[in-house]
Amino acid sequence: MTTTVPTQHAGAAPAWQRFVAQTGFEARAILRNGEQLMVTIIVPVLVLVGLTQVDVLDIDTNGLSAIDFFTPGVLALAVMTSSFTSQAIASAFDRRNGVLRLLSTTPLGRGGLLAGKVAGVVVVGTVQVLVIGLTAVALGWRPDALGVLLAVVAMLLGTAAFTSLALLVAGTLRAEAVLAVANIALLLLALGGGVIVPADRLPGPMEHLALLLPSGALGEAMRQAFQHGTLPAWSIVVLVGWTAALGWGAARLFRWH
Repeated sequence: MTTTVPTQHAGAAPAWQRFVAQTGFEARAILRNGEQLMVTIIVPVLVLVGLTQVDVLDIDTNGLSAIDFFTPGVLALAVMTSSFTSQAIASAFDRRNGVLRLLSTTPLGRGGLLAGKVAGVVVVGTVQVLVIGLTAVALGWRPDALGVLLAVVAMLLGTAAFTSLALLVAGTLRAEAVLAVANIALLLLALGGGVIVPADRLPGPMEHLALLLPSGALGEAMRQAFQHGTLPAWSIVVLVGWTAALGWGAARLFRWH
């Protein structure tokens, strides 16, 4: 007589394993995509080299070398490209193609999916910072330990604000519109948002407006961290405020399909 042994079906993996798997997937999806890789890593590196090795801007650097003056802003730009531009575009097309709706019905759940996306951005941002930082060091940049620690805090706050903006845009606009909006917004913020060029060097009312934007707050926080070893309270308030407002908007308005 043959005894049939019931098939044992494995249940869902623990929540932390699902989170780690999704984080790895999100990071690999960005780093393996040629266009995303260009935006997140190659463009910031080229901007850094161009600003520090070619005399293209007539800007008073307050006695700092070009590499010390521009590197904090380029790192801030890198945070924006990974947490906003790349994430908004990727999430928008995942939403259009039904990927988000499908994954949200799995044991991962909506909360796990969004957490994985945020953590994936942090992983990609870490790779960005290492590549850009090592490039800057090769060009003569020598940051101190305190500046690095404070800059990490600023980058995490910036990542939270711009990831919230990315999810708000990706969850409310068509994918094609997100593609245009994300790239145009990045260009405008990079040129007039107090990122590469400090807000106090911008003309007229743009100086005050930039400091109220998450881009200007992040750029100012990065410069103060690396150049003076401090974190301006106003920048922290602005970044936390934008994160709260954009996060609330994304939670209320995000459409999964």
